[in-house]
Amino acid sequence: MSDISYKTTRRVTGALLFVENLEGAQYNELVEITFPDGGTVSGQVLDTSKDVTIIEPFTETSGLDITNTKIRLTGSPAKLQVSEKMLGRVFDGLGRPRDGGIPVYSDNKLDINGSPINPYARERPSEFISTGISAIDGMNSLIKGQKLPIFSGAGMPHLKIATQIIKQARTNSNKGNFYVVFGGIGISSEDANFFINEVGTSKARERTIMFINLASEPSLERLTLPRVAITAAEFLAFQNGADVLVILADMTNYAEALREISSARDEIPGRRGYPGYMYTDFASIFERAGRVKGKEGSITQIPILTMPLDDITHPIPDLTGYITEGQIVLNRGLMRENVYPNIDVLLSLSRLMDNGVGEGMTREDHKQLSNQLYAAYAQGKDLRNLAKIIGEDALSDEDKTYLKFADEFETKFINQDYSEDRDIKRTLDLGWELLSMLDKKDMKRISEDNIKKYGKWKT
Repeated sequence: MSDISYKTTRRVTGALLFVENLEGAQYNELVEITFPDGGTVSGQVLDTSKDVTIIEPFTETSGLDITNTKIRLTGSPAKLQVSEKMLGRVFDGLGRPRDGGIPVYSDNKLDINGSPINPYARERPSEFISTGISAIDGMNSLIKGQKLPIFSGAGMPHLKIATQIIKQARTNSNKGNFYVVFGGIGISSEDANFFINEVGTSKARERTIMFINLASEPSLERLTLPRVAITAAEFLAFQNGADVLVILADMTNYAEALREISSARDEIPGRRGYPGYMYTDFASIFERAGRVKGKEGSITQIPILTMPLDDITHPIPDLTGYITEGQIVLNRGLMRENVYPNIDVLLSLSRLMDNGVGEGMTREDHKQLSNQLYAAYAQGKDLRNLAKIIGEDALSDEDKTYLKFADEFETKFINQDYSEDRDIKRTLDLGWELLSMLDKKDMKRISEDNIKKYGKWKT
């Protein structure tokens, strides 16, 4: 840390300090800010130029006396002290304890900014991760090393789904060496308490690290939290050989913080006021997921975002979709029908599903069964829309069977209790039971061998 303190803060705009003649300041460098009353806080360098350096403190700046505030450079970016003692603990967006426990001390300090995995060093994502949720496991399977976001909307139960996944997620291999890192970004106190209580009282607590930033806390913490969370995951995955699932919620709050700081810096806005570099900023987070050649561990990401006005073309879900490998989309109509989890399987997609399902991984009928369920459900939903126009009585008996199938698929396959953990065998068997409502001759996407082995039709 530098021995020189600077009292050259010239103005405060929003949460940002504009400091002149701060020699040697580097982008992302941590600084120590000392207030006139002797109190100190940390801040981060957001921008440097020849004459002015922009700093954001990790605290509020209202009422700040700029003439007597001192700035000292640390010469180091933000780092996280990592240790397996972090498991079962709750931290803030900077890695400081917020559960009343003692800080984690370790000689192993990692730069939270990390770096995306070199494409040449990437191992192809493979191996099925069970979430215990049929609409994901059966239809849009999560694969180890994948980036699979959840597109939600205001008021939808995405945090409840995330909590269920944390409790139930597991892999077929690497048993006993599977961990979860959760990052709550700008969430409400009510949501934070729900998550901490649900996970904290479950068996999943000892394998989970939680990072929480509340909506009332500084926006800069929302920008550091996902990087801190992934840094902890990288330690577990690539230094300890563990499989790690990272769940980040809500990336929309992250994007809003990014826009807020971009606006305070007087940057030229991009689409809908968000900075033009939001795509690359998202990529710097999402691309840290994956598997690395020669290393045992893996990082799988489930970023969760709420689509403003349920608009899937909004820049946040739109840019996220370009970087990630599919999406799980929540449906407000299903939520109104009391279907939980309200996953719209027709709008959802897992691009890497084929890498981790089938014989030797889940079951040989998995992909064919999934395709047939998709086709039958899509036909049933089309007929449901048609029936609204011409009336159900005008439909043929076969059409009415598909209508009933669509209803049963939503209420029995998609819908499940919050505490219900369905293994992949139960999910697939349930799919076969639903298909048995239809005529066997319509099973065009399933081989005769699989129909004979797993079919539920009465002969």
